[in-house]
Amino acid sequence: MKEKYQSKGFQVIGIHTPEFEYEKERKQVLKVVKRYKLDHPIMMDNDYRYWNALGNQYWPSFYLIDSKGQIVLRSSGEMHEGEWNAKKIENAVKTMLSL
Repeated sequence: MKEKYQSKGFQVIGIHTPEFEYEKERKQVLKVVKRYKLDHPIMMDNDYRYWNALGNQYWPSFYLIDSKGQIVLRSSGEMHEGEWNAKKIENAVKTMLSL
């Protein structure tokens, strides 16, 4: 989806907040980035500042944030479970980008 809407201003940014102590190590995060061939920027939130600012409680958590910094959609849990699915994400992105 990133490639599909990139020309419209859509960007993906990852924020890695470690669940376990070993996940604080940059080299561990880089292994996962390489394994999944991720090419978007990923911020490391080892001190949980961003996590706490958003009131997170669960891994993973997903957000769509508009160009004004407002949260458009927020969900937690695996992407294949519950309310968080590709169709919902894409519809929210289209609405956010006014497409």
